[in-house]
Amino acid sequence: MTDVQRDPVTPTDDETGVLGPRYRALTLGVLLSVGMVAFESLGVATVLPVIARDLDGLGAYGWGLSALMLANVVGTVLAGRAADRRGPAGPMTLGMVVFLAGCVVAGVAGSWPLFLVGRVLQGLGVGAVMAMAYTVIGLAYPEALRARMFALLSSAWTVPSLVGPFAAGLLADGVGWRWVFGMMLPVVAVAAALTLPALRRLPHATGADAPAPAAVPWWRGPLVSSVQLTVGTALLLHALLLQDVRLLVALAVVGVVAAVPALRRVTPAGTLAARRGVAAGIVVRALLSGAYFGSEAFLPLGLQELRGQSATAAGLGLSAGALTWVAGSFLQARWDGARPTARGRGVAVGSAVLLVGTAAIALTILTDAVPAWCAVLGWAVAGLGMGVAFNASTTETLGQAPATQQGLVSSSLQLAQTLATALVAGVGGAALAHAGTSVPALRTALVAVFVATGVLATLSVLLSRRLRP
Repeated sequence: MTDVQRDPVTPTDDETGVLGPRYRALTLGVLLSVGMVAFESLGVATVLPVIARDLDGLGAYGWGLSALMLANVVGTVLAGRAADRRGPAGPMTLGMVVFLAGCVVAGVAGSWPLFLVGRVLQGLGVGAVMAMAYTVIGLAYPEALRARMFALLSSAWTVPSLVGPFAAGLLADGVGWRWVFGMMLPVVAVAAALTLPALRRLPHATGADAPAPAAVPWWRGPLVSSVQLTVGTALLLHALLLQDVRLLVALAVVGVVAAVPALRRVTPAGTLAARRGVAAGIVVRALLSGAYFGSEAFLPLGLQELRGQSATAAGLGLSAGALTWVAGSFLQARWDGARPTARGRGVAVGSAVLLVGTAAIALTILTDAVPAWCAVLGWAVAGLGMGVAFNASTTETLGQAPATQQGLVSSSLQLAQTLATALVAGVGGAALAHAGTSVPALRTALVAVFVATGVLATLSVLLSRRLRP
C-alpha cells in the first residue's frame, strides 16, 4: 500500500519546524482545538456542583460527567472512520460545530435533562476533535516533527488543566456559570479559522490508494458498534456498584458480551490480542492511561482522607504530575530526533518510571512513616515517566499506520485511553463503595487500586517489545 497522499517533505521543510511558515497556522489551530477541549472539560467539572444545584440535578450529578465521556466514544469512532474515507477536514469541522452546539445548549439550559443533552453534544464533538488532532499529525507532518507535535499536544492539554478550573470558578462566582460555556464561542471560531483551511488542502486516500470498505450489515457498522460499545461499558460500570452479587454478575456479563465484540469491530485487527505493531501500540496506550489516570483519580482522595492533607495540597500533586508529563514529552521528542528506532525502549523506561512514581504515592498515602509531601514528588516522577512513554508509543504507533488508516488508528488510540480511564476509575469507585467508609476499609480499597495500576504499568513495560512488527 502506497502512501502517495502524504506530502513529500524536503529537508528545508523539516528545518522550518512545527511553527515554521509551512505548518504554523495548522500547528496553532490543532493546539488551540485541544486546548479548548481541555479548558471546557476541566472547567465544567469545577463548576458542575453549582450547575447541578441551579438546575435541580444533584440526584443525577454523575451523569453530568458520564454523558460527555460516553458520547466521546461514539464521536471518536465515527470521526476516525470518516477521516479515512474523505480526509480529516470534514470530521474536524463537524466535530467543532457539534461541540459548539453543545456549549450553546448547555449554556442556555433551563433544566438538568436539557443540560445533559448539551453534554452529549459536547462529548460527540470532543471525541471527533481529539481523534482528528492525532490524525492530522500523522497525515500532515513529516516523521521528524511528529514527536515534537505530540509534546506540544501535551502542553495544549496541560496548560488549560492548570488555569481552567480557576478561571471557570472565577466566571461562575462573578458573572454566572453559563459564561463558562459562552466564552467558548470565540475560541472555537478562532480554532476553526486556523485549522480548517489547512486541513482542506491536505490530500487524502482516494481511488486506488484507499482500500475498498468491506461490505458489512448496518448493525455491524461503526455507528451501531460505537453505540453498542458505549452501552456495554455503561452497563458494566453500573453493575460494579450493585450490592446484589447475582445481579452484579448478570449485568456485568451482559455488558462485557455487548462491549467486547463491538470493541473488536471498531479497532484494527489484532488489537484485543495485542498483535505486534499497531495493535500492540493501542493496547499500550490503554495500559498507560489506566495506570496514570487511574492512580491520579484516587490520589486526592487518599491524601485528604488518609493523610489529612488539604485539597490545595492534593491539587499541588496533580499539577506536579501534569507539568512533568510535558517535560517528559519534550525529553522524548529530543531523544526521538536522535534515535527514532529506540521508541520501544522509551516506552519501557517511561513505563518503569511511571511504576516507580505510582509505588511512591501509594507508599506515601498508605503509611504514616513517609512524609505526605513525598506524594507530590512521587507523582512528579510518575508524570515524567508518563510523558516519555506516552509520546514514544504514540509516535511509534501512528508512524506504522498506513496513511489510509490514520483515522482508524488515531481514533483507536483515543478510544483506548477513554475506555481504560473509565474502567479503572469505575472499578476503583466500586471497590470504595463496597469497602465502606471506615479508614481501614478505605485503605484496603486504595491498596487494591494502586496494585491494579501498578500491574498495568508493569504490563506496559513488558508489551513495549511488541511495538515494532
